[in-house]
Amino acid sequence: MAEVLFYERPVPLNRTAHRDLRLKAVNNIRFAAAAHSVPLTGVEFAPAARDFPILFAGNSIEEAGPMALLGLRQGENLLVGDNGFWEQGIYIPAFVRRYPFVLAEKPAGTEGDDFTVFLDEAYEGFNNEEGERLFNEDGTDAPALTNAVNFLGEFQDHVARTQWFMGKLREHDLLEPRTITLQKEGKGINLNGLFVINEEKLRALDEKTAQEFLREGALGWIYAHLVSLANIDRMAARLDAREQQETATAKS
Repeated sequence: MAEVLFYERPVPLNRTAHRDLRLKAVNNIRFAAAAHSVPLTGVEFAPAARDFPILFAGNSIEEAGPMALLGLRQGENLLVGDNGFWEQGIYIPAFVRRYPFVLAEKPAGTEGDDFTVFLDEAYEGFNNEEGERLFNEDGTDAPALTNAVNFLGEFQDHVARTQWFMGKLREHDLLEPRTITLQKEGKGINLNGLFVINEEKLRALDEKTAQEFLREGALGWIYAHLVSLANIDRMAARLDAREQQETATAKS
């Protein structure tokens, strides 16, 4: 599932088991190096549209959700270099920035809130000696954890808003399948299971719906998505550069 992408050993945050846990800053994003796409929320469309394609992916229109296309080969993020750093000046999706924490739904029938905080015990920044504490000596949340939980809450709100947006796109039949084909040295790279917004159907929306989209900010999200599609060529250029580097390394 996309929710646990990156997470090797996700476990529920526990005040007893994790009372001495600290979070040390790690200056790389190696954990995302194999993610050729990640989910994206609607509020991120504008900053993301400058840097990479925003597409809708899923086995069907009913399952489709927005995602940032970060690479053109399976298991390869073209924005993370060999040094593990994200390309400077390029937007980092909130889905990536929330790591190593995540909100996960509790099983049906479980008491308490609908979601609980999980963390990845395999994250290299976690230890008991260095970094910021997650809990104070009295067991209350320390600032590092408070900030992380607040970010998770905001992210979940944006996810809910994005789900509303997807419902509207389906309601008005605005999504259409799109296969992206790139020709490289006589070989084709096909990206399947993708959807884009049909501009002709968008222009045909009735005035009431168009006003709703404008009022709720959905129209801005739609045009950010459409503008972002031009970044597919930029991704292809990054792949060319990566392949040239691989060839040079193989020969040396």
